[in-house]
Amino acid sequence: MVEVARAELPVVVIGAGPVGLAAAAHLLERGIEPLVLEAGEGPGAAVGSWGQVRLFSPWRYDVDAAAARILEPTGWVAPDPDALPTGAELVAQYLAPLAQTEEIAPRLRTHTRVVAVARDGGDKTRSLGRERLGYRVRTVDSHGTVVDILARAVIDASGTYGHSNPLGVSGLPAAGEDQAAGFITGPLPDVLGADRARFAGRDTLVVGMGHSAANTLLSLVELAAADPATTITWAIRGGSARRLFGGGTDDELPARGLLGTRLKGAVEAGQLRLLTRVSIEGLLPGDESVRVLGASREGDLDLNVHSIVNATGFRPDLGMLREVRLDLDPVVEAPTALAPLIDPNQHSCGTVPAHGERVLAHPDDGFYLAGMKSYGRAPTFLLATGYEQVRSIAAALAGDRAGADTVELALPATGVCSSDLALEADQPGAATSSCCGSAPAAPQLVTLGVGAGAGLGFATGVAHGRSGDAADA
Repeated sequence: MVEVARAELPVVVIGAGPVGLAAAAHLLERGIEPLVLEAGEGPGAAVGSWGQVRLFSPWRYDVDAAAARILEPTGWVAPDPDALPTGAELVAQYLAPLAQTEEIAPRLRTHTRVVAVARDGGDKTRSLGRERLGYRVRTVDSHGTVVDILARAVIDASGTYGHSNPLGVSGLPAAGEDQAAGFITGPLPDVLGADRARFAGRDTLVVGMGHSAANTLLSLVELAAADPATTITWAIRGGSARRLFGGGTDDELPARGLLGTRLKGAVEAGQLRLLTRVSIEGLLPGDESVRVLGASREGDLDLNVHSIVNATGFRPDLGMLREVRLDLDPVVEAPTALAPLIDPNQHSCGTVPAHGERVLAHPDDGFYLAGMKSYGRAPTFLLATGYEQVRSIAAALAGDRAGADTVELALPATGVCSSDLALEADQPGAATSSCCGSAPAAPQLVTLGVGAGAGLGFATGVAHGRSGDAADA
C-alpha cells in the first residue's frame, strides 16, 4: 500500500455549521487547503432546523473574524451587532453568503455524511509509523455511495444536535421509547409556526431543564393563551428549576436572563404544571396519545399526552471515531484537558476560559473535536468559543505555535451563574453576591498565553452546577 504524504492532503472539516465554516476560513488564511463535508443540503442545516428560535448572543459574538474578512469583499453588510438573530437569520444573513463565496463554495460538499474516521493504512492498534499516516474519512452521499477521502488532518465540527439524550433514567431509553418515536417531537419544535396544529388544544409533556425546554415551554404558554384547551406539563429530573431560572436581569446576555424570568413567572402563575424528581420508566404508544409511566416527587407518574418534547440535551456521536485514538474525559466525553472547565456537575459557575489547540489535542496528532462536539455532553457552548478554538487549531496546523497558544476572547461576563441571585428571588434577605464577581459594564478581553490555565469567559449556570441540586432534595 502506498502511503500518501500528509502535507499534500487537505484538512477535512466535518460540518458546515458556524464553527465548521469558520475553521475553513481560518485554514484558508493560513494557506491550508480545507474540504468541508456537510451531511445536510446546505450550510447550517442543523441551525436551520430550529430557525424559529432566537439566539441569546447578539450578532457581534456570532460572526467569526476570518469569515467576515472573506465576506467583506463581496459587498456583504454585517448585521446590526446588537441585534439577536434567529437561527434562520443566522443561516440566511451569514452562513449561506459565506458558503457561496468563491473561497468556500468549491471546497464545500453537501449531502455528504461522514460515517467513520481512521488513520490511513492503520487501525487503532497500529503504533509503528502512525505519526506519518494521514486520515481516511469515509463518507456516504444521498444516493448511498461510499467514498473515502484522504486528509492531512481532521476537524470534527459536526456538533451534537442530531443526537438527543434519551427520555429514560440512567442515560438509557425508557421501555418503549423507540416504539413511541412518532409522539416524540425533537428538542425544538416550531410550536407557534409550522408545528402549531400538533400542539394547539392538545396535551404536551416537555422533558428537560435547559434553554431548549424553556423556549418550547414559553411558546406553549403563548399558544395556550390563544387556545385554552392546550395543556402543558413540564418534567425535570432535579428537585428545583432554579438553575434554569438563572440570574434574571443580572445576566449580561439579556435574552437569556429574560427567558428564565419569564418561565419562572409562568410556573408561579399556574400556566403550566411542573413535576420534579421525575423518572420516566416506560412509554406505551396508542392511536392518538402516548402513556408515560414512571415516578415523580408527587408519587407514581401516569400521564396520557399527545406529544413529548425531548429537550433532554445532547451527546456526541463517537461511534464514527472508533478507530481514532482519543483522550476523552469519562464523565462529559470532552477532551480530558477541557472537561474540568465545563463539567456541569461542577461548573455552572465560575468561568469558561478561552482555550485552544493544546487543550483540544488528542493522542492522534492532527485530529480535533471543535465546536459543540468538543463539549461532549456539557450543555453550555457559545459560538465565540468555537471560533477561537478553530483559529488556534489552524495556527497550530500552520506551524505557528505562538499563535496557537495565545488564545483570547472578548465576551461579556454574566450573572446567570449566581445561585445567590436565584435564591434571592425566593428568599427575601438572601445574599446577593455572585461567585463570579460583579459583572463589568463592558466586554472584557481575555488573553491566555502559553501555560496559562484560567481566564474570564462566559459563566455557565448556577454555582456548583448540579451539585447545587442537593439543596433541593
